Amino acid sequence: MATGKFVTKQTKNGGYTFNLKASNGQVIATSQTYKSEATLKAGIESVKKNAPVAAVEDQTVEGFAVEKNPKFEIYADKKGEFRFRLKAKNGQIIATGEGYTTMKALKNGIASIQKNAPDAVIVAEAAK
Repeated sequence: MATGKFVTKQTKNGGYTFNLKASNGQVIATSQTYKSEATLKAGIESVKKNAPVAAVEDQTVEGFAVEKNPKFEIYADKKGEFRFRLKAKNGQIIATGEGYTTMKALKNGIASIQKNAPDAVIVAEAAK
């Protein structure tokens, strides 16, 4: 059975990032830039551990309930698209999502992360 994968790469400035891809190859979450391969791997482990148990906090709803970390924070960006931030137990942002035009698509994206992250393999992007 196909599973998701964390595709890692080194940035031009010497840092490291990952994209979490679903089994269909779609990017469903992206990381910040990490200073070292060790911190990158720690970030991936944090996503694997936190994503499946994270609450969902919909900040687009007036008077939304504030959830405890770990959580997915849903918000609307300047273009009016829906986005999320996945926060670890300590409140640090460990992954973000692309802009979605509908809330349903965003929630499907979060469900995909929760399903794919725990068993996702780590692969280094091939050098171009």
